[in-house]
Amino acid sequence: MPIIVTAMVGLTVAVGLTAKAFGVYWGAPAQPLLITLDPVVTGWLAISVAGLAGGLFLALRLVRAEVGAGRFGFALFGLALFTRLALNLARSGPEEWYSVYIVRPVSEGRLEYLGALTELKVGIGPFLDNFASLVATLPIHPAGHPPGLVVTLDLFGIESPQAMAALTIVVGAAATPVLYALGRRLFDEKTARVASLLFVFVPASLLYGATSADALFATLGLVAVLLMLSKRALVVFFGAVSLAVATFFSYALLAIAGWAGLVKWRRDGFAAMVRLALLCGAVLIVFYGVLALATGFDVVAAVDATHDRYYKGVAGVRPYLFYFFGSPAAFLVILGPVAWFASRSLGSREITALALAAVILVAVVGGYTKAETERIWLFLVPLACLTAARALPEKYLSPMLLALAAQALLFELVFDTSW
Repeated sequence: MPIIVTAMVGLTVAVGLTAKAFGVYWGAPAQPLLITLDPVVTGWLAISVAGLAGGLFLALRLVRAEVGAGRFGFALFGLALFTRLALNLARSGPEEWYSVYIVRPVSEGRLEYLGALTELKVGIGPFLDNFASLVATLPIHPAGHPPGLVVTLDLFGIESPQAMAALTIVVGAAATPVLYALGRRLFDEKTARVASLLFVFVPASLLYGATSADALFATLGLVAVLLMLSKRALVVFFGAVSLAVATFFSYALLAIAGWAGLVKWRRDGFAAMVRLALLCGAVLIVFYGVLALATGFDVVAAVDATHDRYYKGVAGVRPYLFYFFGSPAAFLVILGPVAWFASRSLGSREITALALAAVILVAVVGGYTKAETERIWLFLVPLACLTAARALPEKYLSPMLLALAAQALLFELVFDTSW
């Protein structure tokens, strides 16, 4: 299975780059990857490399440390925070941590969430009531998502790029101990430790974990998964509530309920999966019903408006057939060697791998994800790391973490990823 998956990824990338070389543009600079060749070497590189090396040393000490779950989880959070900040020094120093959020005429920041805050001057209620009609004029990222993050920024008084970066970096790093807890719940201590350390160093986390709001969404989704896969009914209920809240930040996070349901089916039986699906559906209806009554927010109209905006933009020039293969290919490329072992788990029909493959298949068939999956599928990365941990021999952990960090550093230095 790993060889087949690798061959398909290689062929897809080759087709995309060959088409681009002949002047055929399918909506991505290095189709299917949203990266541009832009090598940069500065004096910050030495500090970045030293930070990553220190992080690797600590990770290898940590995986064998005889510490309790609480201390291990806290150490994971610190390690994730440290390594993400270290990598994202390499090109331009500390400014790189927040520069993506700076609203300038020609920059990624003009497309980000801070640019939508002006619409909240009239208040959160009117903003939510008119959100569907505002989608056509909002910057592309808030237009492509529910209003949860913009509302959160307003509630916390976050208006500067630095403050938004702090929010996304800290909340994003918190996904690592949550993944550790999920690994312990589903499997064992060893698998949980390996999966969480893979997530620390996987290129997707290092490259986008400190510079994209998708890191924050990943944590929200993972918390919902952790709660939904509890065996206690009350905790599962709070998991469904967490899922509803998470979908107010990203529509895509609804997919993690599908992953959790399939895993629950294998673990607890078909009836348990059905009960979870019915519970999540009911909570979602109540959540958005109450929101509509309280503020006028119409989630159906918002989704329709986002769909129209998406297909009037770059998605309109991204062909469905190519990105049916291209979206998974880009995601697997940014997973690095994690993709190999995740594919090995898929070949052995391991349930977390099967569930992840099913979620990805639904996403590409639906056509709502065309390119940029190396970033916007960040919420699936911890699940891929958990899957890979099931197939990774213990003796390969050290070279695996080194290879992941090296790929992330290479991407950071050679390519401009916009984030």
